[in-house]
Amino acid sequence: MTENNGIGSQTMVMSLLTMSALEKATKDSSCWREHIVHKALLVSGLSVLTAATQLINADLEKSGKQV
Repeated sequence: MTENNGIGSQTMVMSLLTMSALEKATKDSSCWREHIVHKALLVSGLSVLTAATQLINADLEKSGKQV
């Protein structure tokens, strides 16, 4: 497994966990009262964004374009 595949796999897992948590949160609106829910959503979203940026940069480097 290459490093990019590892990043992609981690991103996919984090995305699925985030989507699952959001699905559960939409069924129980009381969970939005908890600040930890907001923090967890932000952290997971930023993790996915960071990993996706790493994948894009790696693809650009492979294609010989400047990052």
